[in-house]
Amino acid sequence: MRKCVVRQLGRVGYGAALELQLELVRQRQEGLIPDQLLLLEHPHVITIGRNGKAEHVLVSLERLRQQGIELWHTDRGGDVTYHGPGQLVGYPIIDLKEWKRDVVAYVRALEEVLIRALLEFHIPATRRAGVTGVWVEDRKIAAIGVHISRWVTYHGFALNVETDLRYFQYIVPCGLPNPVTSMRQEGSSASMETVSERVAHHFGRVFDRELQWQNIAMGRIA
Repeated sequence: MRKCVVRQLGRVGYGAALELQLELVRQRQEGLIPDQLLLLEHPHVITIGRNGKAEHVLVSLERLRQQGIELWHTDRGGDVTYHGPGQLVGYPIIDLKEWKRDVVAYVRALEEVLIRALLEFHIPATRRAGVTGVWVEDRKIAAIGVHISRWVTYHGFALNVETDLRYFQYIVPCGLPNPVTSMRQEGSSASMETVSERVAHHFGRVFDRELQWQNIAMGRIA
């Protein structure tokens, strides 16, 4: 069984997390490190993916600044999304040449990881035909957006654990009219630590990886 290092990083600014991902992607492409799974939270930030539409950000840059929200254009797939405290963000950096050379299968596998984890907390999450992510009925509880470079993945998923959902009012989440939800709103009181552990567990099961934990928090890096 191949190894995957799980790094719990704490709360990390979007730019710092992206810089770390790109360095780890380089190392993984060169075979210097095994697969990685970064688990963290971000300060308030809105990101626009490769297919994103500027009009799906519903307020001005000045208004975002007043609310303490950064705005980033990024190379992940998908449209517009929000990250913030209380949301578990996972950035897998894995070499698909050692799993499956299939980007769609990879995205479906990330959905499966989250669906299995949520079921442990009695949240009946599912997929929805034609759209990416994880849902509770018509409510989106997790977003997924990835990028693949020479078959090594980065970016990943964002699971609303105890996220303040009011911040989603500033965007059209993922370009869809559906409401968003969180584990807390669906009745779970699980801690971020517990959710992180179960998500990592199911990541290891779905991707057939032996997990090696590293609790190297980067602190609250902006």
